Amino acid sequence: MYPFDLIVLIDDDPINNLINKRLINKLNLSPKTIEFLEAELALEYLKNPRLDKKVLILVDINMPVMNGWDFLSHYVELENERNDRIIMLSSSIDFQDRQKSKEFPFVSGFIEKPLTHEKLETLI
Repeated sequence: MYPFDLIVLIDDDPINNLINKRLINKLNLSPKTIEFLEAELALEYLKNPRLDKKVLILVDINMPVMNGWDFLSHYVELENERNDRIIMLSSSIDFQDRQKSKEFPFVSGFIEKPLTHEKLETLI
């Protein structure tokens, strides 16, 4: 049994996504991991009401066009229908970013890049 039905990676850096996806696959956290380079595409995907029940979303803060904060603001519209676990994954070490993430009740954590085995274990 996997802890998550699906893991969604949202990061504009394809190398980060590749590394994170390999790490996630090694740890057998989910049978399926998908990645999005654009937050808008992830939002469209998450609008599907038939989507898996236990979904973990790892979202970067600093992205062009729609950043992580914008993603969260738009996710609020889906939040009543969804019960995903959202973790902010960022290279930012700014204390204000950590505080801001706490303003969104559906965000359950903030992890600094790089993602590691130990950091992922805290999510299980």
